[in-house]
Amino acid sequence: MAQLAALVVTQDDEFKRQIGQVLRSGGVPVGLLEDRRPAGDQTVPDLVVVDIRGDVPSGLAVIERLRATHTTTAIFAVALAAEPDLILQAMRAGANEFFMWPVPEESFQGAVRRTHTRRESAHASAKPPSVTLVFFGAKGGAGTTTVGVNCAVELARLTKRQTVVVDLKPGFGEVALFLGVRPRFTVLDALENLHRMDKDFLRELLAKHKSGLDILAGSEQFERPGAADAGAVEELFRVLGKSHDYVVVDAGNQVNSCSIAALYAADSIFVVANPDVPSVRNAQRLVDKVRQLGVGGERIRILLNRASDQHMIAPKQIETALGYGIHHTFPSDYKTVSTALNSGVPLSLTNNSEIAAQFDSFTRHIISPGEVADKAAVEKRRAAFSFSFSFLS
Repeated sequence: MAQLAALVVTQDDEFKRQIGQVLRSGGVPVGLLEDRRPAGDQTVPDLVVVDIRGDVPSGLAVIERLRATHTTTAIFAVALAAEPDLILQAMRAGANEFFMWPVPEESFQGAVRRTHTRRESAHASAKPPSVTLVFFGAKGGAGTTTVGVNCAVELARLTKRQTVVVDLKPGFGEVALFLGVRPRFTVLDALENLHRMDKDFLRELLAKHKSGLDILAGSEQFERPGAADAGAVEELFRVLGKSHDYVVVDAGNQVNSCSIAALYAADSIFVVANPDVPSVRNAQRLVDKVRQLGVGGERIRILLNRASDQHMIAPKQIETALGYGIHHTFPSDYKTVSTALNSGVPLSLTNNSEIAAQFDSFTRHIISPGEVADKAAVEKRRAAFSFSFSFLS
């Protein structure tokens, strides 16, 4: 599911903040465009929210101009009162939806979903929309980079589609190191050159892995990417979404303005946790924080890494504590994983271990969730039939 690009037209910063929060609280990923974008940015918004609460004539004129220049863009008008004449004027000016302030969240989200459905239908004959997967660690050392990198390699290998892994951690990210690649450029080069970004320039910034995976390597500065880079990070995801089918993000384990931009862009947020008390506690706090930010909670997936038969905390207890089922479990195999990391060769390209098989299964579920679910159901029915036959015998 690709992001909807949304623009909020208002002079009221608090209105913009609240509308942005509502836009991002649903199941559809939404990226907010800035009023003043870099020169050369030709992004056409999928959705524009226009504030007509104060100067109604000026607000209606804005809607008319938008409709004249962006014929396919969904325009939402927000007014102080739902007066029939004003609703009619807004619709005649070109608004698709009309809301009274404060906007009713349920109906507003319904309108956002309709906008997304219309855009997907319009692009049905084109290539499938880009998918953004964000991996976030419950704590340092949880194995977030290992899981994200191996997922990215498997996506590139299995789909043969354009896949990029982005190292978003500030200060010496390890994605390129784990893949045995020495990049010439980093994510900072991309963030500082968005004004001149095109396919050719982007291709120069990306390192290429032998699996076909593109790599946007991590920063080499401790303090960056930082708070001042958040807007550029959000724009970077829009650029990558246009050039790649899968965007995999190693967001580290710190909640900051840049990782929050990644969470808003995500189709799925994979929280990587270990079966120990500090990890589960931090995962619980992280899940709560994601909800507070207004990111759709249905995008969260819990990954249990380094699991073994001797769980310090049972999986059921973890699920109860987090309020989410465990989406996938990766076994503990220190020797195999450390050998792969030290050699710079991903697990899926080195051996036929159980953990490599789990990455294959996990990635196939991302590619074709329905197909994997159907296969699991068939196996379950087959097992039940075998049991019944044995019992009757």
